[in-house]
Amino acid sequence: MIGTMVWISRICCRKYGNFVDNLRLYVRGGSGGMGVPRLGGHGGDGGDVWLVSRKGVTLRQIKNRHPDKRFTGGVGADSSVQALKGEKGKDCEVFVPPGISVTTDEGKVIAVLNALGDRVCVAKGGRGGSLHSGFLPSKGQIRQIRLDLKLIADMGLVGFPNAGKSTLLTALSHAQTRIASYPFTTVRPEIGMVMYDDHKQVSVADLPGLIEGAHMNKGLGHKFLKHVERIRQLLIVVDVCGFQLADSTPLRSAFQTLHLLIRELRLYNKELLRKHVVLIINKMDLPDADEKLHEFLHQLENHHDFSHLLPDDATPEHFLKFQHIVPVSASTGVGIPLLKRLLRTSLEEQDAMATENQREDKLQELRRLQSTSVKPRMDGSFLE
Repeated sequence: MIGTMVWISRICCRKYGNFVDNLRLYVRGGSGGMGVPRLGGHGGDGGDVWLVSRKGVTLRQIKNRHPDKRFTGGVGADSSVQALKGEKGKDCEVFVPPGISVTTDEGKVIAVLNALGDRVCVAKGGRGGSLHSGFLPSKGQIRQIRLDLKLIADMGLVGFPNAGKSTLLTALSHAQTRIASYPFTTVRPEIGMVMYDDHKQVSVADLPGLIEGAHMNKGLGHKFLKHVERIRQLLIVVDVCGFQLADSTPLRSAFQTLHLLIRELRLYNKELLRKHVVLIINKMDLPDADEKLHEFLHQLENHHDFSHLLPDDATPEHFLKFQHIVPVSASTGVGIPLLKRLLRTSLEEQDAMATENQREDKLQELRRLQSTSVKPRMDGSFLE
């Protein structure tokens, strides 16, 4: 069995290697052009290096097309008799996917490109030679930067291996995900679109299965968990019959599995548990599923009475509240139409709550300003 698990781990690493979610680049602004002292000519500035968010681009494509991962702005033109002001060097634009964090090697965030068309200058070109520099140009800025991709989706499927996440995504969105009867089927994130009759779309990400200790980067823990950060809502998927990774590991009940998953999320980043969470209880087509579901729901309703079933570090201070709890069978389609409706409802509830919170914040700000005798202008700004 150990040999089998090692083989599966090698397959995971090899397959995940096809999906690139971080990249290190060398960027350098172009050098400025020479000035002409006797004519007072000004050399052209060097070209800048820009990152631009564009649809359909992947970090894998950047890596393949630019193996050296070096990007340089154009050199500014020298001043001359024909053109006293030298022409600016050509800017270098590097197209990247949305959802990119740009950081230095030390981890300092330079920019975050979330929306299509977002852009940031990562290396300034040098100044052209002029009177102030003795007509000598300066070199462009040099940087080593890191691009870190975090998927952006409305909802993300989170669960231990073999919980049926890939089958569920296929049932919801008809995404062509890889499905098999062994753990670690999903070894790279997949995104499917749930379509509705009124053409509304909800994006759902299938994140590769976690294992216990993922928060400590066991398996490929951090590679997977980081993608949860920009997802609006969590869809925690639990096998109604529980989970057992291997013969040498204990069989966990659905109740235990759920809280071990929550522990991994909490220990990686407790802010993740502030998101809205929908609990999906999968594989309701299995024998004794109804009986196990009844037991699971009873344990959730009376969780304090069953906390002794959990490992010490998996017992939460506050038990998580779920927006919805939905039993389904992804393989047979039972419960899928209801789940699709609830996914949309849950997002609409979140949007309505956010709108109400913004309204309350504005009202409180108005009350505060009125109490300090601050009058609003006609353009919506405020005047003392």
